[in-house]
Amino acid sequence: MMMLPEQVVAVPADIGGAQITLQTTIYKPPGAGPFPVLFMNHGKDGGDAHLQKRATFPVISQEFVKRGYAVVIPMRMGFAGSGGTYVNSHCEAKDNGEQQANSLFFAMQYVMKQPWADQEHVILAGQSHGGLTAIAAGSHPIHGVRGIINFAGGVNSRSHCDWQGALVSAFRQWGATSTIPSIWFYGANDKHFGPQLASDMYKAYTGAGGKAQLVAYGPFKKDAHGMSASPDGVAIWWPDTERFLKSVGMPTEITSKD
Repeated sequence: MMMLPEQVVAVPADIGGAQITLQTTIYKPPGAGPFPVLFMNHGKDGGDAHLQKRATFPVISQEFVKRGYAVVIPMRMGFAGSGGTYVNSHCEAKDNGEQQANSLFFAMQYVMKQPWADQEHVILAGQSHGGLTAIAAGSHPIHGVRGIINFAGGVNSRSHCDWQGALVSAFRQWGATSTIPSIWFYGANDKHFGPQLASDMYKAYTGAGGKAQLVAYGPFKKDAHGMSASPDGVAIWWPDTERFLKSVGMPTEITSKD
């Protein structure tokens, strides 16, 4: 796997009255651009969010950079080197997602002012808690965003409550206001969000008017939750993603070799 030239910036944000910076990783292809932009959103490890490593998504980043995309990976409030404190909304999945989307919005504001960013060709994506973030953000009208890629999105609060029901309710509400097409990947042996829950979230989202395609791809290794991070997962997600990107007017051709 090639080493991508990496830039790490501190993006200013004002969240809940707190002036903080968001540790944000940027990968760009050669040249001056403007490049289509993929905003890739991270999940949440167990424990203190500040102890979580800065996300780099090497597999996904490489697949998009070699096709001419700039990839932007913001660490949200309270994660890794970003300021502030992560707030676990426990069973309030919708509130949790909206809080996470706030961080993403500040990263987007920063990036879309850069001369290398193509403001008309933007994709939101995320894995696990980042998938939830992308879906929540995409329920708001954002100029230039053409599609959302949801890799096993959700939040498992591990609280003694109906967190699954809270997720379904959140996706229903987001589906009611989103106009952006999305593609979802959930595996049969995902240890967090299994097939029934994925189906329930999908039905709630699309039933409320959201545009989504669900790719229920069966089992992957010991836990499908990590499929998108594995080089072996590309064969699962890229073909459907390529079709999806073409359908929303985004480039898919390789512009630079490994």
